[in-house]
Amino acid sequence: MTSSSIRSPRRRGRSIRRNLALAAIVAGTLSLSVLVAIAARQHDDRIQLQLQRDADALTALGVTGVQALLVTSDDRNLTATSGVADLTTRQPIPRDGYFRIASITKAFVATVILQLAGDRGLSLDDSVERWLPGVVSGNGNDGGAITIRQLLQHTSGIHDDYPDYTSAQDFYQHRYDTYTPEQTVARAMGHRPDFQPGTDWSYGNTDYVLLGMIIERVTRHPWHEEVRDRIVRPIGLDHTFWPGTSPTLPQPHAETYQAFNPGEPPVDVTEQVGMGANGEAGLVSTTADLNRFFRALLGGRLLPPAQLTQMKQTIPVSKEFEQLMPGAGDGLGLFSRPLSCGGVYWGHEGGDSGWISAAGVTADGLRSITVSLSGVLADSADDVLRVEQAQSKLIDDALCTTTDADHQQR
Repeated sequence: MTSSSIRSPRRRGRSIRRNLALAAIVAGTLSLSVLVAIAARQHDDRIQLQLQRDADALTALGVTGVQALLVTSDDRNLTATSGVADLTTRQPIPRDGYFRIASITKAFVATVILQLAGDRGLSLDDSVERWLPGVVSGNGNDGGAITIRQLLQHTSGIHDDYPDYTSAQDFYQHRYDTYTPEQTVARAMGHRPDFQPGTDWSYGNTDYVLLGMIIERVTRHPWHEEVRDRIVRPIGLDHTFWPGTSPTLPQPHAETYQAFNPGEPPVDVTEQVGMGANGEAGLVSTTADLNRFFRALLGGRLLPPAQLTQMKQTIPVSKEFEQLMPGAGDGLGLFSRPLSCGGVYWGHEGGDSGWISAAGVTADGLRSITVSLSGVLADSADDVLRVEQAQSKLIDDALCTTTDADHQQR
């Protein structure tokens, strides 16, 4: 043993004190980490509890099933379900069920159109006539006076004459019917315009049928293939697809119901081709995939900055529409809604036979919520309004209740 390896009692004392100090620091750090983890878990529990209360409030209004998924800014998923997936078997609602997203499809179609504008494949100020000569004509309709931007923002003035089921018997007779884009547009052309292009606002499905036709004319591919290749595959939406003429949904999914007239028993309307499948609606998805899509969109991963800025330039909606969506502004395939905690969120809603769905994401693209309602058994316009109000509250509560990570982002 060398002399250098022999430590004096004083040096050994300093070493022991130093090791004890290091141990105390490590212990303190571990204790702080545990406390932070406990606090975060308690905060998540409070958010989860509010999300569940809001979901239960919707089933209390007569909605047969609710599934909601909140994604926080630190990528934590909080899920709430309420009600049943099947009125006969009383099976619980799946946490990751498929559903027809209806008009939320419009946000996908608008994104493709804006990508094409960014690629200079078209201009938002191009007339409809340039790309679809002779399609919008007759009864005062003039495709040369309507721009692509006006289609995107529902200011075209084109009258919607959209097929719908009027009774249970009508549903059973026509639920497998299909409509081509040309047939849908031809129905609209049988009417005079609601107003001159650019002078007013009216939500229209035919606008987006025409946009789907323009996508095909520009790219030589159907709109849903462009959605698949430009959005679905690049960002990994593994559960989003266009079902074509298939009337069924993959498992898992909730059954959905519709009461066609007040006092009548609900009808299972899950199995149907769907009246809208040409760009105005048509996609099937999940809450997780829709959250991923809207976060990618508002996070700048799907559009160049110039096109995303244009997409977020809003105009006021009609007074009738604002009753359902107070404070809403319509952009290009996106709606803005005010948050009770300040600022706005972005998203879209969709409604199909028995279904109502909505997705919202904060302006920074970091927090998102998607909710799907199945079996909206509303007997009156007032009932529908109450469901819409409860759904809006769920979204607002979810986006305004922050996590510790959300605070750190601010």
